[in-house]
Amino acid sequence: MMRRSVIARLAAALLILGLAACNKSSNSQRAAMQSPAALPSAVATVVTNGAQANVGETVYANNCATCHQATGRGVAGEFPPLAGNPAVTGDPKAVIHTVKFGLSGKISVAGSTYDGMMPAWGQQLSNAQIAAAITYIRSAWQNTASAVSERDVSAVSQ
Repeated sequence: MMRRSVIARLAAALLILGLAACNKSSNSQRAAMQSPAALPSAVATVVTNGAQANVGETVYANNCATCHQATGRGVAGEFPPLAGNPAVTGDPKAVIHTVKFGLSGKISVAGSTYDGMMPAWGQQLSNAQIAAAITYIRSAWQNTASAVSERDVSAVSQ
């Protein structure tokens, strides 16, 4: 009986220590992610395309980063990179079409093949949000393409 009590107390103490360690780790990661040093692309984005890119960074973080990652590097074999991707920095109509209406099937980026499905965001996001997100990805991670306007997004149809 006493042995069970000691084991139960020990298990509870370990659980509490484990939760405290997770919370501390989570808080340090959150602080690191919010530090200016952890966000060099945000500074470059502001300089290149101004406030619209700042809004776009938020839209990107909330809708795109899960697949394409916060770094824009994607996931090898799963989700293509946006950083250094000519489809992102080239003709803005092409990237607008992809974001607005989605894309499926095989594509090749930087020598790697991807065969997945990009969802159509045109029903979930406004043209202004799509323009901001595209402006962000065209100027983040050392991409240096021009901004995209809400009018540009409105002009692209399926």
